[in-house]
Amino acid sequence: MATNTKQPWEKTAHRRRILMVVLILGTTLIASSYMADVMPHKGTTSLELTIVIVFGALFAWISIGFWESVAGLYTLLRGYDRFAITRTIAGDDSGIGSEVRTAILIPVCNEEVNRVFAGLKATYRSLEATGTLQQFDFFVLSDSGNPDAWVAEEIAWYETCQSLNAFKRIFYRHRQVNVKRKSGNIADFCRRWGRNYRYMVVFDADSVMAGESLVQMVRMMEKNPRVGILQTSPLAVNKESLIARVQQFSNHVYGPIFVAGLHFTQLGDSHFWGHNAILRIEPFMKYCGLPQLPGKPPLGGEILSHDFVEAALMRKAGYEVWLAYDLGGSYEEVPPTLLEELKRDRRWCQGNMQHMRLLFAKGLFPAHRALFLHGAMAYVSALLWFLFLSLSTAEAIYEVVREPVYFPAGRSLFPQWPVWHPQWALTLLATTAVILFLPKLLSVLVIIIKGGARAFGGVLRLLVSVMTEVIFSTLFAPIRMLFHSKFVFVTLLGQQVGWGSQQRSDFGTGWAEAARFHGAGTAMALLWGTLLFLVNRSFFWWNMPVFIPVILSIPLSVWSSRASLGRSFRRFGLFITPEETSPPPELQSLEEKEESHSSLPMEHEAGFVRAVVDPTVNVLHRSLLRRERTVSLAVANRRQQLQEKALTGGPQSLSVKEKKELLYDPRCLEELHRKVWELTDRVQAARWRLAA
Repeated sequence: MATNTKQPWEKTAHRRRILMVVLILGTTLIASSYMADVMPHKGTTSLELTIVIVFGALFAWISIGFWESVAGLYTLLRGYDRFAITRTIAGDDSGIGSEVRTAILIPVCNEEVNRVFAGLKATYRSLEATGTLQQFDFFVLSDSGNPDAWVAEEIAWYETCQSLNAFKRIFYRHRQVNVKRKSGNIADFCRRWGRNYRYMVVFDADSVMAGESLVQMVRMMEKNPRVGILQTSPLAVNKESLIARVQQFSNHVYGPIFVAGLHFTQLGDSHFWGHNAILRIEPFMKYCGLPQLPGKPPLGGEILSHDFVEAALMRKAGYEVWLAYDLGGSYEEVPPTLLEELKRDRRWCQGNMQHMRLLFAKGLFPAHRALFLHGAMAYVSALLWFLFLSLSTAEAIYEVVREPVYFPAGRSLFPQWPVWHPQWALTLLATTAVILFLPKLLSVLVIIIKGGARAFGGVLRLLVSVMTEVIFSTLFAPIRMLFHSKFVFVTLLGQQVGWGSQQRSDFGTGWAEAARFHGAGTAMALLWGTLLFLVNRSFFWWNMPVFIPVILSIPLSVWSSRASLGRSFRRFGLFITPEETSPPPELQSLEEKEESHSSLPMEHEAGFVRAVVDPTVNVLHRSLLRRERTVSLAVANRRQQLQEKALTGGPQSLSVKEKKELLYDPRCLEELHRKVWELTDRVQAARWRLAA
């Protein structure tokens, strides 16, 4: 266990956090007082006071991002950061000891198989080039419930091992019972194989990392035995849809200053985002077991967003959590459509809301309590914004329909006039705009000063891309606000969300799907805008930037999902990223391997059909199953009936559950394989893609 002796960075972090709190509260109080002065009754009515309080909470939230960006600017332009963890191995060319073993974990659940193994191959080749491959092993940990995906993963694993000669280096395990999702998947690895390794690097299904970066991460962990988790800052790459390209560009331009600002205040109390990070296995196994929250889901039961909690538990045990903000070579992908992004956010919202249950848990460090609150506010702030707009609308309507009272009850020598100061309102609006958009300009300033503009297509294209990104972010912000508000609201009402796989390909969004997803919001925005137009015309013009994008959400969602539109922007030199102007070897390798095809027969058939019909795949699948178990007579009879059903009606007659049951029984699957090849009926044989 790490010692609890105070480190120099802790005193510095304490002072920096106090400074940040003072700056955030100071700007919030000034803005809130301005907001009260802008109101017709100076914030003295109950409705106006509520509006000012909600506005204050929102302004404090956006102030956090502003001051973190200022801190990031200071960190990046200073040129020297004595607390950067990468400095601990600067000038040290020593290698990794032969006894140091690291496992690279790739948890998957019904993912796009080609992409997963293409990323694995790219990382493997890059690591092989460093000469340290013998100290790393790869584990593909599958929770896939789709029988076709399950078999496809096995085939891809076999072919990957065969092409790389890596059967003793790359391992595959399919988990039959999906307990606790990704966190349970990793916990299962730790129980089975964790003691064989000192470290584990956790990937997402779309993660890719440079081999040199992986080696440096291990060296940093070796140099800093107090560090339990070391998180990298992944760069978004490889997507072609317009919205994904905008997100990738934003990640590259604004991300560095943002993560440098996080590092400035967090230091050794940093984030863990659950992937593209290295963890010290022994303390993780000992201290980071996730508790079961009391009560029922969605706010009780299993913890969904496990990463923040694991970081807090690691820190509680005396180990440090650091963000290697200046370490490159770490990549991930973003959702290709707005709908996929919002589906992901729905899951994250529920998980982050659960963290509020742990806010006052015993023994946690204040910094990680703040991270719990910060994670929840990422979604609660949307509901506050929606509440602010609703209250402001109510105030605007009330001021029109109510009869003014110039002489309230009690002694008064002079009438009280409701006063509206448009110049103050404009000042407040300008201040809010500065808080929101100045960090973007600071990010561009850092890039230009450091000579990185050429990687974004040059200074002119960089500036035009930023201005265009501001337009896109302004258009999509109200749409995201509406959905995030809904997510928080339904979570508080007790509605639980599923945790399915994520679509990662640039397929695009159809009009019918967009209408189903955005229809209710569009109707609500139309009613809201019409009401304001009829009742308070001036307030209508002020709120147009909010309700017009929601009214246009259906075409915005469809058009932004188009890869063709994204490629058009790229041809004009907009939203270019450094990985496109000068692709690193890992991403070049990834693109090549995604286009490769299976060398086994029946390549384009469903995985279940291949496992039954193809002799090679049948043997492969059975060899990867657990040792055959004795089953009851009732189970044996049921599986015999499933065989007959499959032979008579073909694979399409079986449900997913029935296919999985057959796949879990090696003897039954072997018998089905033999009987399918013995079919003489042409119709039945054709159902299995065989000619009788």
